[in-house]
Amino acid sequence: MKNIRNFCIIAHIDHGKSTLADRLLQTTNTITERQLQEQTLDDMDLERERGITIKSHAIQMNYTHEGEEFVLNLIDTPGHVDFSYEVSRSIAACEGALLIVDASQGIEAQTISNLYLAIDHDLEIIPILNKMDLPGAMPEEVSDQIIDLIGCTQEEIIPASGKTGLGVNDILKAVIDRVPAPKGDPEAPLQAMVFDSVFNSYRGIIAYYRVLNGQINKGDRVKFLNTAKEYNADEIGVLGLDLVPKKAVSTGDVGYIISGIKEAKEVKVGDTITTVANPCTDAVKGFEDVKPMVFAGIYPVDTDDYEELRDAMGRLQLNDASLVFAPESSAALGFGFRCGFLGMLHMEIIQERLEREFNMTVITTVPNVSYRAFLKKDQELLEINNPSDLPDPSKMDYVEEPFIKAQIITKSDYVGSIMTLCIEKRGELKNQVYLTSDRVELTFDIPMTEIVFDFYDKLKTISKGYASFDYNPIGYKQSKLVKLDILLNGDQVDALSALVHQDNAYNLGKRICAKLKELIPRQQFDIAIQGAIGAKIISRETVKAVRKDVTAKCYGGDISRKRKLLEKQKKGKKRMRQIGNVEVPQSAFLAVLKLD
Repeated sequence: MKNIRNFCIIAHIDHGKSTLADRLLQTTNTITERQLQEQTLDDMDLERERGITIKSHAIQMNYTHEGEEFVLNLIDTPGHVDFSYEVSRSIAACEGALLIVDASQGIEAQTISNLYLAIDHDLEIIPILNKMDLPGAMPEEVSDQIIDLIGCTQEEIIPASGKTGLGVNDILKAVIDRVPAPKGDPEAPLQAMVFDSVFNSYRGIIAYYRVLNGQINKGDRVKFLNTAKEYNADEIGVLGLDLVPKKAVSTGDVGYIISGIKEAKEVKVGDTITTVANPCTDAVKGFEDVKPMVFAGIYPVDTDDYEELRDAMGRLQLNDASLVFAPESSAALGFGFRCGFLGMLHMEIIQERLEREFNMTVITTVPNVSYRAFLKKDQELLEINNPSDLPDPSKMDYVEEPFIKAQIITKSDYVGSIMTLCIEKRGELKNQVYLTSDRVELTFDIPMTEIVFDFYDKLKTISKGYASFDYNPIGYKQSKLVKLDILLNGDQVDALSALVHQDNAYNLGKRICAKLKELIPRQQFDIAIQGAIGAKIISRETVKAVRKDVTAKCYGGDISRKRKLLEKQKKGKKRMRQIGNVEVPQSAFLAVLKLD
């Protein structure tokens, strides 16, 4: 055990984690030159296309240092704020963390929040200054920022470059010297914590775990404590680039188990595995339950695919434990699911993965967050996840909406425009701190609803990509919220309903109606698009009918002949309007999100 080291790589998005992980794998000869590709550990096409890590990836490396054999278990984690749950799970399975900071960009918001996660778990932090080969690198300035942040010395910071391989041996040496070996009792009953799982269509569910005490042997009868289910350990082993089967996995190691589990709900991330013959007394304290930030409905395009979609969502949840979903139905779209995501990028990725990995074509409704409504009668509290669940305004006392504390780190040139953006979004400035002469940290309290759509994109635009953003929920506050309904020919389209602040309702209603007018195809009859708050119509647009010229064959004669034909056409249109229904294209649901 004294020669095992478990560590993860944490950093802000795009600071070079995956590239540095590639160099570590090469240096330790874990992969051959033939197997090497850019971002070797990222195994999804999506990750390669976008150049981001979506899943954390674990791999075992063997390394000889001063004549001694060491086993290094590395977990490469995502950097984007939407995948921070992956990071928290990886950190729980490690004793050390490589904190990577881009020498040309310095410390950003996600660097700080990931660092705090690691410090909460008492991890040994090894600071690394990456991308030292770039002409724009500022090693002295960024080193000072790191020293201010974690209180280390200049000598402890390792200069490195994932591209050229500079400093990789120093990193491996630091991991062996500084990261403590895992603690645990190899003789105690088996206690292993599940930190991830994947679905394999041939072998069932593969669970990844970290052994805290005891040892797991091939063929053992094991039990999952949370679900109280028992299985045979058909195959166990460690995680190389592929799965490497072993006879036993012992204390301190990271491994996998295949036991023929078919049902997605039988494996929970954070569960404890123990043996049936000699069980451990207490479960490992797992991870806190994930808090979704954005709620949206996902519906199959064809209602017959509902069961298939349920199956696909279950399998996807195995691989991405931060996805939360529950069944719901909509008058316009039939049966589907109300899903909770950690952010807009997460929502986009889930939709994309459903299409690629499960061939499911889905419709996503307007994202929103959950509100709390208090009734006048007995101050009863209702959780509102969908605007259509909001009770009648006459019965309601008041509504509360979730607020977050947002931390934005930016260059001082953009402070003015960022403040304007936050105040437009009903934000309240709480604090402003100059970290260095040209880097500012702004702290705002801001309603969650306002940042759900396009806040992050706008922030990146006005700061030319320099601002970094991190947030955490601070609870609910009372707000003047109203429900904005969209009516097509007098029928409400519940998938387009939204809860909005009273002051923005009129403006938003007008903009949605104008947008829908462009997107809804013209029919044989006029279509009225209306925005309404309760019974009050606040905006209206009309999609004009496609008119066939029925008088074309009249080439003269009395006007009454033409009038007779037009009257006949008018009656037909009136009847068609009563029975005709309006199809809302998928592009309309998505366009409402991107109104600007």
